[in-house]
Amino acid sequence: MKETLIDLRAWRQFLAVAEELHFGRAAQRLHMTQPPVTQAIAQLEKTLGVLLFDRTRRRVALTPAAEALLPEVRELLARAQALPLRAQAAAAGEVGRVRLAFVSTIGFERLPTWVREFRQRCPEVALELVEATGDVQLDGFERGEIDAGLMLHSPGFGPAGLERLPVSHEPLVLALPARHPLARAERPSLADALVEPLVIFPRRIVPSLHDAIFALYHAAGRTPRVAQEAIQMQTIVNLVWGGLGLAWVPESVTQFRRAGVVYRTAAEFAPAARRRPPTLPGCETSLVWPSRLDNPALRRFVGFVADQAQAGMV
Repeated sequence: MKETLIDLRAWRQFLAVAEELHFGRAAQRLHMTQPPVTQAIAQLEKTLGVLLFDRTRRRVALTPAAEALLPEVRELLARAQALPLRAQAAAAGEVGRVRLAFVSTIGFERLPTWVREFRQRCPEVALELVEATGDVQLDGFERGEIDAGLMLHSPGFGPAGLERLPVSHEPLVLALPARHPLARAERPSLADALVEPLVIFPRRIVPSLHDAIFALYHAAGRTPRVAQEAIQMQTIVNLVWGGLGLAWVPESVTQFRRAGVVYRTAAEFAPAARRRPPTLPGCETSLVWPSRLDNPALRRFVGFVADQAQAGMV
C-alpha cells in the first residue's frame, strides 16, 4: 500500500474549516484568502479518497469521515505544537530515562527518599531500578544495560574507570545471634568476636570491603574462620540468626529487623606489643556512572544526588 504523507498545514486547514463550518471564516482565521483554503481541502479529500465536507450554497457540514478524524487531528496538532518544548525538556534532562542499579544497603532508607523526591522534581524522568551487587553492576555497565549504580566499597576504593560521587559513609557493626554470649554486652570485645565463625559475602562482590574485613583479623593476629558465604545482606543476617556465625555489616543494615539477631559495635582492644591496634573498618556507598555523561536525564539525576549529599544526607 502506498504511504500517504500529509503535511501539518493541510490538517490545520481542515481543523479550521471543521470548527468554523464556513470556508470564508476559516480563511480569515488562518490569515489566508478563501480560494487556497478551498483548494487545500479539495486536495486533502483527493489524497484521502474520502469526502470530508458536504457543501451547499447555504451550509458546510462534516461528513462521518470528518467527524471521526476531528479528535485525532486535534490531538495530532496539539502534540506537534508541544514537540519543541518536549525537545528542550529532554535536552535539559527533564524528560527521559535513568536505569539505576543499587546495592541493598542503600535501599533501606536513602534510596526510597531520593526516588520520591526526584520524581517530584522530575516527574517525566523514568527511574528504572534494579537491585544488584557490585560485580553485577560492573557487568551491566560493560553491556550498556545500566546508566548509573549505587555501589558499596571500602572508603576511597571506588571502581576504576567510572566517575564516582560518595553519598554515604558508615561504620561496620557486628550482627550476632541474640542468644550468643557476646550479645549480652553493649560493646562486645573485638578480640572475642574475631575468634568466632564468620558469615561474609564473597570477595568478588565487594573486593575492597572484603579485604578490609580480613585485614582487621590479620592486624589482630587472627585468621578469619569463614563458616558461610552469602551474597545479599538480608541472607547474611538470616544465616547469623541460624547460628552459623557472626557477621560484619554496614550500620544501615541495622534497619533490617530480624527477631533473634542483634547488632553491636565492637570495642577495640590493644594487642600485644609491637602490633598496631586493629582499626574497625568502615564502608562507603558511591553513585557511579560512565565518564561520558551523554544522557541529560542522568546528568540531572547526578546533580540531584550531589545536592542531597551536600545537604547532609551522608
